[in-house]
Amino acid sequence: MKTPFIALDQLDKRYADHHAVKSVDLDIEAGEFIALMGPSGCGKSTTLRLIAGLDEPTGGEIRIGGDSMRGVPAFQRNTPMVWQSLALFPFLTVAENVAFPLRMQKVGTAERRRRALEWLDRLGLAGMAERNVAQLSGGQRQRVAIARALVTEPSVLLLDEPLSALDAHLRVRMQTELSRLHRELGITFVYVTHAQSEAFALADRIVIMSEGSIQQVGRPQDVYRAPANAFVAEFMGMNNLVRGEVRGERDGLLDIAGALGEFRVPSATPRPEGSSGDFVIAADRIALAADGEGLAGTVLGLEFVGSTQTVFVEIEGGAEFRVQKQQHEIEALDLVPGRKVRLSWNPQHAWLLPQPAQAH
Repeated sequence: MKTPFIALDQLDKRYADHHAVKSVDLDIEAGEFIALMGPSGCGKSTTLRLIAGLDEPTGGEIRIGGDSMRGVPAFQRNTPMVWQSLALFPFLTVAENVAFPLRMQKVGTAERRRRALEWLDRLGLAGMAERNVAQLSGGQRQRVAIARALVTEPSVLLLDEPLSALDAHLRVRMQTELSRLHRELGITFVYVTHAQSEAFALADRIVIMSEGSIQQVGRPQDVYRAPANAFVAEFMGMNNLVRGEVRGERDGLLDIAGALGEFRVPSATPRPEGSSGDFVIAADRIALAADGEGLAGTVLGLEFVGSTQTVFVEIEGGAEFRVQKQQHEIEALDLVPGRKVRLSWNPQHAWLLPQPAQAH
């Protein structure tokens, strides 16, 4: 069996008044791009700090390249981190900032200079070596921080919300830059972000965390289409959660009944009557019509998100659904706040949530 490059085994971190990371198990392959996601305070940045050696775990094990990191200080791990704040030195030039980690490793002056200039060139900053970092744009400073992290030629790069301070245009450009670097270097990236768009664009796998625990690990499309539980479904934002219980089964579909009505949902395995029948339907899987069958609702508002719009619909009974539609569909239905609509979907597009774990 292949040994993971980074292995977190029952990793635990407690502070005086807070249990930040709770028995986390995670294997990361060499060369993989992993994104850690979750709400503020879920433990994703703490997990990153534990991998980097900036914090000591209170339990469990971290192995990198098969070696235990127990007692290994951060400066000996060669796991550089790109910070949200960038943490560049304002009193050093661009080249000196990039060369700083090599200086800490006691690399000679000429070699430090050569490698710093090489990385500045690779990141499109040739000719800026002698500038002060305060003279650079946000995107240029971001590149300096990445060059500084990569100048030691590490086998893993840790990134803690590195693009959150950039405007939308720069974020997209830097996503492209990070994706290119990952392909070219072939090293392992572990990336913390709040932004689904970043995680979906960059990551091979996504790790969803809540209250210090991992809720789901999987490819972006799997986490989006097949959430492991109600938390993941709601966190992903564009899933609509429908609560209900199983009333029976026919023709390979479960009959689900809940506050919003009766539905039919596919299931890979039978479920007994009365058991949980909660399911999700993605916003882009829902059809809207002016009349006909389906859930009756009223358009609350619309949110423009590029080529598509998100339509917020209040269902009779108070539940709120999100529906994603192309602009031409919005115009054809004349969807404006207050418009009455009907929502429907193909039963095969509904995803039945796994049964909740039984409390012991």
